[in-house]
Amino acid sequence: MLKHRLWSSVRQGLGRGLPRNVRGWASGHGKKMDIAGIYPPVTTPFTATADVDYGKLEENLQKLGTFPFRGFVVQGSTGEFPFLTSSERLEVVSRVRQVIPKDKLLLAGSGCESTQATVEMTLSMAQVGADAVMVVTPCYYRGRMDSAALIHHYTKVADLSPIPVVLYSVPANTGLDLPVDAVVTLSQHPNIVGMKDSGGDATRIGLIVHKTRKQDFQVLAGSAGFLLASYALGGKGGVCALANVLGAQVCQLERLCLTGQWEDAQELQYRLIEPNSAVTRRFGIPGLKKIMDWFGYYGGPCRAPLQALSPAEEEALRADFTSNGWL
Repeated sequence: MLKHRLWSSVRQGLGRGLPRNVRGWASGHGKKMDIAGIYPPVTTPFTATADVDYGKLEENLQKLGTFPFRGFVVQGSTGEFPFLTSSERLEVVSRVRQVIPKDKLLLAGSGCESTQATVEMTLSMAQVGADAVMVVTPCYYRGRMDSAALIHHYTKVADLSPIPVVLYSVPANTGLDLPVDAVVTLSQHPNIVGMKDSGGDATRIGLIVHKTRKQDFQVLAGSAGFLLASYALGGKGGVCALANVLGAQVCQLERLCLTGQWEDAQELQYRLIEPNSAVTRRFGIPGLKKIMDWFGYYGGPCRAPLQALSPAEEEALRADFTSNGWL
């Protein structure tokens, strides 16, 4: 009900009728929110019967809380958000907010296929404690998702969002890259603070940084495999699935880059490339959850239709970590 009341208020005009704590940036924010740093995109633990296991979620967060992360990304791709109901998505974010320290940023995935649904989810995410939302590109009608359509979508969401918006481009999952010209246009919006780019194209990251530098816009690498390259080109952090198991190492790579220790950073980056690939492109979330089990976290099962790894895949996953000295 809250969601529908908020949406009704929003349609009457930005900021009018909204509860005080969800009045938008229109009330006058100066500098954009600083989102620089490393974030693990938190997995969603499930029981054997495919229910969300909130107890295991809390246990994982307490272990991850020992690392110097800037915050946590919740209900991104790694969180299996397309397989959760709207109420589950909100409940997961609410539970995470209750567990993590107040000084840790909580970025919540609020992307849906329609603009209206995304606005409603964004308002709801703000209500349950998100500090900012991360909005994936709508992609079902990707043939029509040109720059004009995407600029219109994100502008509407950012206009009506009471919290800052982070753009999210993940072409491996959506088949769609958020065009650079659209990013440049959107970077000028006062409530769009940055972008998570998971494409892995260092040239593109460099170009986006170059063309948005005057807009107080921050680019986060969407994977640990190209984190050093992103920092070298002016990126400000990373949302890295690998940080769910090698949190200390990903934070160390950040520190080495920020202090200009490029040779040490390079050596560490080399050793993270294969493990990172294993838990992203190669074996995906089933691979990440399996390695979490091995590292003392709770990985557990994925929701169907995602399936567990085969014995041969498990062996290959283990090899990618052992050959680089992590297991």
